[in-house]
Amino acid sequence: QGSVMQGPSAGEQRWLPLESNPEVVTDFAVRMGCPPQFQFHDVFGTDPEMLAFVPTPVLAVMLLFPVTEISKTLAAAAVTAAQEAGEAANGKIWFCKQKIQNACGTIGLLHCLANLQGRVELEGWLKNFLGKTADLDPDARADLLDGDTELGKCHEEAAVLGQTRPPNLDEVVKLHFVCFIQQDGVMYELDGRKPLPLKLGGSSPATLLEDAVKHIKTKYIDMDPTELNFNILALGPAM
Repeated sequence: QGSVMQGPSAGEQRWLPLESNPEVVTDFAVRMGCPPQFQFHDVFGTDPEMLAFVPTPVLAVMLLFPVTEISKTLAAAAVTAAQEAGEAANGKIWFCKQKIQNACGTIGLLHCLANLQGRVELEGWLKNFLGKTADLDPDARADLLDGDTELGKCHEEAAVLGQTRPPNLDEVVKLHFVCFIQQDGVMYELDGRKPLPLKLGGSSPATLLEDAVKHIKTKYIDMDPTELNFNILALGPAM
């Protein structure tokens, strides 16, 4: 099967990392072609009282988490389990590999937005890119992204908008974004470092936020209890 965790290799293109900030990510999403009636919102906690503050319906969830030995081991085990179960990529899900270093925020955002096709009228760069890549496999989509100067410029502009100083390009960033979506009653985790979308169990448009946060708590936060740097964003209606 090759490597179960396929990240960018040394010497490949490197971008500034994206801050997990709802204003920054929403600005980037709109630049890419997301209609402005949708925006990302902070999810301030995993308990039901905190989830009640998030505008619904939630269309996708993004998680920023620390990359540790524990998270790497768990990710590799999840991929192995999916492969041993004979899971294949769902053709209805738009999925892309990550080959650009520090582009996980952009890949995560792209996974959120691309899988809204048919439910949301996407525009601009996003509409054009999805049209060009509809019949390509995840590797070929990543190769096309690698040479996309328009998206690279949008990413750079978004990366410097955050409240914290962007790290230098050569700094090692030990944080990673993944995305959670719901398709035909099933929740999936999309991570450009993994070879395929991971099937996580039943979900629905009405319960996606609750289902994603439960998975995040049990499979990420509780599994790495000494780490604090987790951040959850939910894509929903603009306020």
